[in-house]
Amino acid sequence: MNTPASRIRFVMIGGFLGAGKTTTIGRLAQMYQDQGLSVGVVTNDQAADLVDTNLLRSQGLRVGEVAGACFCCNFNELTQTVDQLSADQRPDVIIAEPVGSCTDLVATVVQPLMRLFDAQFDVAPYGVILKPSHGLRILRKESGGGFSPKAAYIFEKQLEEADFLIINRVDELSTDEVEELEQLLKESVPNTPVLRQSAKNGEGFEALVDMLDQRGAFGQKILELDYDIYAEGEAELGWLNSSMKLTAEKPFVLDEVLLGIVEGLRAELATCQAETAHLKTIGLWEGAYGVANLVSSDTPAILSLGSNCLTKEADLVVNARVAIDPQVLETKVAKVVADVAQQQGLEIESHHTQSFRPGRPVPTHRFAEPQS
Repeated sequence: MNTPASRIRFVMIGGFLGAGKTTTIGRLAQMYQDQGLSVGVVTNDQAADLVDTNLLRSQGLRVGEVAGACFCCNFNELTQTVDQLSADQRPDVIIAEPVGSCTDLVATVVQPLMRLFDAQFDVAPYGVILKPSHGLRILRKESGGGFSPKAAYIFEKQLEEADFLIINRVDELSTDEVEELEQLLKESVPNTPVLRQSAKNGEGFEALVDMLDQRGAFGQKILELDYDIYAEGEAELGWLNSSMKLTAEKPFVLDEVLLGIVEGLRAELATCQAETAHLKTIGLWEGAYGVANLVSSDTPAILSLGSNCLTKEADLVVNARVAIDPQVLETKVAKVVADVAQQQGLEIESHHTQSFRPGRPVPTHRFAEPQS
């Protein structure tokens, strides 16, 4: 990466909830570090207690978190968080992960950085990761792909503003599925470059690094966006972040607990036909950590990262984004966690839980016309 010495290269990777942004960012950060670059990461969520932050910190990365609103609505905290990460050692690269239900990031984040902070940041092309499970259904126009048309609208707008697109999880897809996704993207957003990758095994990452190192007329795609539809689409998702501590008299297998919670939630939510945007839980104890995920209602719960940990206690964080009333979601999460705890002989000490619907986006800045 050829970054001017006076400026920090700012890399933002977007994509819908469950697209694989965190895994991509973790691998990308490691590749930059292997090049001898200092890397900082900024995560983003509508609430505190973020699985992504815990996971990336567990990987030894310097991570700042912007919580309580998306980057666009909390722009000043984004730049302040970067300053905080720069306090001890100025990073060569900042990798930013926006909230997965947000769009209009070129007008509200990329352009403000380019215009107001040009002396501090050298902004990379903006890449958006395609989530295959919902992507195929939405791009095929299959009744919103499990979501209402308003929520699908956000997904489609994310693709529209990207400088380039990334088809992720190619290791889990057939050749025909990858080809169909690429063709659907060419029809939906023509003239936008499409990369293929597996964040899990690193396939395609050299092309990603090369794309992010490009300079030129990027960050110019200002959306025509209906903020009423956008706000209503976001508000259809129930949002839950919960943290707790698990203890037991006898050692328990942490990975079984993590997968049991996510699988239990998958089954519980299926009873009310609530579409899952993303469910994830992380367990941490004494340097060990594991993660279980569910990225859509029609895919299985998976242990995406095994801890291989046998322990008598662990810290647990659950994040859920589901098309359901948030209070109902909170009740279901509490029920499933309690059921798993009972099965495993665990005691639960709750620390913090937030459940809500995101409010209407009100950007700090929004530029209606692009400026290179």
